[in-house]
Amino acid sequence: MPGALLSDEEVLALTELQLDKEQQATLSDLLERNREGALDAEGRRQLDELMRVYEQGLLRKAQALRVAVQRGLREPLQT
Repeated sequence: MPGALLSDEEVLALTELQLDKEQQATLSDLLERNREGALDAEGRRQLDELMRVYEQGLLRKAQALRVAVQRGLREPLQT
């Protein structure tokens, strides 16, 4: 796993990974416009791209959480 090569500090930083405020605002706007059926082709492209970024971030965060728990840096999310 790539996270195994990271320092403890890098792993912990990745466990807090989030979209930046601008990306969050854009994603929220695009999702709302999509629900309203008001998204054009460019908006759908932007939404698809941001969703890919979001999903990749979630995967990296989950991998980092796993490494952090294995290293004893964080408690498991479940008991």
